[in-house]
Amino acid sequence: MYAAVKTAALLGAQGHPLVVEVHVGVGIPGFTVVGLPDESCRESRDRVRAALLSSELPWPNRRITVNLAGAGERKGGAAADLAIAVALLVAQDVLSQESIEAHAFLAELGLDGSLRTVAGAAPMVSAVAMHDVVVSPGNHAEALIASPRQLRAVDTLAHLVRCLRGDDAWPSITQIEEQEDVCVVADLAEVSGQAWARNALEVSATGMHHLLLVGPPGAGKSMLARRLPGILPALTHEDALASAMVFSAAGVESAGALRTSPPFRSPHHSASMVAMVGGGSSYMRPGEVSLASGGVLFLDEMGEFAPTVLDALRQPLEEGVIRLSRARHSLTMPAKFLLVGASNPCPCGDIRPGMCRCTDSDHRRYQRRFSGPLIDRFDLCVHVDRPSADALVHAGGGESTALVAARVLAARNRAVDRQGCPNALLLHDQLDIFAAITTQARALLHAELEKGILTGRGYHRIRRVARTLADLANDNDVDRDHVDIALRMRSALVRPHEAGSYR
Repeated sequence: MYAAVKTAALLGAQGHPLVVEVHVGVGIPGFTVVGLPDESCRESRDRVRAALLSSELPWPNRRITVNLAGAGERKGGAAADLAIAVALLVAQDVLSQESIEAHAFLAELGLDGSLRTVAGAAPMVSAVAMHDVVVSPGNHAEALIASPRQLRAVDTLAHLVRCLRGDDAWPSITQIEEQEDVCVVADLAEVSGQAWARNALEVSATGMHHLLLVGPPGAGKSMLARRLPGILPALTHEDALASAMVFSAAGVESAGALRTSPPFRSPHHSASMVAMVGGGSSYMRPGEVSLASGGVLFLDEMGEFAPTVLDALRQPLEEGVIRLSRARHSLTMPAKFLLVGASNPCPCGDIRPGMCRCTDSDHRRYQRRFSGPLIDRFDLCVHVDRPSADALVHAGGGESTALVAARVLAARNRAVDRQGCPNALLLHDQLDIFAAITTQARALLHAELEKGILTGRGYHRIRRVARTLADLANDNDVDRDHVDIALRMRSALVRPHEAGSYR
């Protein structure tokens, strides 16, 4: 007796079609799963058996072989439980092969026969979207994101069998309208003073420029960074869909509406390499760089992160994707994020003359945690001093998030209309076309390069920031003033920044 049922498996942030083949034959009673299953797949034997018996459905006391037929990748998770149970019922002629031919099944089975939610429902449903997909009620809203041909949400295995036989009608599915998933972000007007850092935040949001905030504790670095998502433009439909797939694959949340507000991720400085970039030995999960795709990855107390974890960000910062290779897996996941780091200038945090308690060796050891190539990938490096007493006690209402967001959106639209992407994504050979600079500005950059202050990468990043400053000022040309401000917004990591006023 043989049966084949369609389902899907999750690898990284993508679903892959899978066929569950079941053979029930003579021999010593047993249950074997083949096809590179992980431990949770092999444990399906006990879950499926209990679910069938609890639903008063037959369990074959014979030799059962289950093959997870698909790509030669390791299969993980419990999403194939329902497909295995349905295949066993088809093999025993409880259900006909014709009744399940147009369906795919994705759910974990409870011991009482209930259908339970699984992580990664959206990408797995997307992999079998050409079929009528059966999921648990808990996954129904998340699965709608993948736009399957027909979605079925059933609460128990017994109810599913009655629906497949035609004894019961399929439960109706409530279509959830796409709506803005607005993230509540504190208002930028609450930030006292910090005019230079606020403007750097605006430049960062407009051009998608990576930003490093350096300053003593209590200066407002985290306060500024956490208000950045509020001034970023809303995600496009494509970016919102990609973000929803990643969040679903990571099992972070289930939402019926696509996320239109940019995600904000702030991992703790004890995060491991796998937690940051993704991966794993048996089950390849998305990491923080993928969860932040389309939004902000904020590294608070960046100097406390392991240097190897920080250096692992260099490749996704350049390419916008993270490429993971393991012995059995090789995959690519999205990682198009805006990196914002916050760091103290030294271990004690107070670099003022006569106040710093750190020795020279402490300074050198602290600076070694930030590799030169990583720091060079920050377009903006701004020093944030503690606000003055007047700014705190007599704090006036600064510009609100809504006002800054409107200005950012207008400047971003100018860039996208001109070249099709934010300024930070301009290629080297596009700079002379879309970010041409005046003779005086070119002479200023030439002088900085001759002094050895700028690297080749830094030179191109300064030009992109200068183009963003021109867009914010609604200027067509990138002149010397724009380049000068861009240079001052790229100060040294441990040197206090004397920026003056910004206009």
